[in-house]
Amino acid sequence: MEDTVTVVESTDVSLYQKFLPADAAVQFLGPTGQPVPSTARYARPDGQRLVAMYRNMVLGRRFDEQAAALTKQGRLAVYPSSRGQEACQIAAAMCLRAEDWLFPTYRDSMALSARGIDPVDILRSLAGDWHCCFDPAQHHTAPQSTPLATQLLHAAGLAHAQARKATGAAVLALCGDGATSEGDFHEALNFAAVFRAPVIFLVQNNGFAISVPLARQSVAPSLAHKGVGYGIGSEQVDGNDPVAMLAVMNEAREYVLNGNGPVIVEAHTYRVSGHTNADDPRRYRTDDEVTEWLARDPIRRLEIYLRAEGLIDDSYAAAVASEAEDLATTIRDGMNRDRPVEIDDLFRYVYAEPTPSLREQQQQARADFTAELTEDRQ
Repeated sequence: MEDTVTVVESTDVSLYQKFLPADAAVQFLGPTGQPVPSTARYARPDGQRLVAMYRNMVLGRRFDEQAAALTKQGRLAVYPSSRGQEACQIAAAMCLRAEDWLFPTYRDSMALSARGIDPVDILRSLAGDWHCCFDPAQHHTAPQSTPLATQLLHAAGLAHAQARKATGAAVLALCGDGATSEGDFHEALNFAAVFRAPVIFLVQNNGFAISVPLARQSVAPSLAHKGVGYGIGSEQVDGNDPVAMLAVMNEAREYVLNGNGPVIVEAHTYRVSGHTNADDPRRYRTDDEVTEWLARDPIRRLEIYLRAEGLIDDSYAAAVASEAEDLATTIRDGMNRDRPVEIDDLFRYVYAEPTPSLREQQQQARADFTAELTEDRQ
């Protein structure tokens, strides 16, 4: 008996062709900040939006620099810098509305700050606090995720729920190139595709999964092409071009909210610093490589363009720089204030109804803590 294969043809082929990745990364500005000819189908963001992006990127970089300094001072246990990825981070925050949800990774602190979350609250979890330190429901932002790609499944599920409730909200899930090698990444894309969930998967391809270069992770033409296999919208963009990043992310949001299903966007960028403060990147990359990427600095790139267009001048740049220093001072002051310790917090959220052994441990901890306070006062 011969095997037969039934081929089911999609009646919506145009849907899969509408958002296929471009042959080359979408770009509006060259490495030196000069406009380049573009055949991209994306609308260039207006001048005021780009001025706001410049401000947010400058503030984001100063946030990053201050966090790195606090780590050297022992105020933070660890900090994963996103220096060089400002255009990706800020475009992610700026393309969203208040009702939308953001699912970040451990490296996306700039995006959280640009979304309006208190920068001190963002950093407290890295200082060893007991939870994410901000209200996810209030900010529509999930806690920063350390395990790779787990947040992508959560994002896909929430996006499906938002669609069923007809809230009109989109979901944006951030990840790095290393996360695309995890099973959770593929499960999230497949689930979102099947249920046509309004979720954007933004892959910040910064070249390395810790010390593993992209060439040892995938031989696909681009990471964006991985979306084609799931039948979802796919795009690749110059992640160090702020204009291109904002243009693509703006349209990606509209695309998913128009019922077209999810989108994967790959942003080609670079991690200028180490994986974390504990990493020595000189062991797996050259200084020349870093220097080459420093020449594509996204902030300088946008500043040159905005100055040429007459949208900012020395006075505005100085005002933003001053605001960034004020932000750094706020972060330092906030992180140098000790938070009151509540010993019961160690036990309060373990079980809905505490077990007898947990109550016993709680009583012992209270007694030990009281004894230590008494000894310190003496």
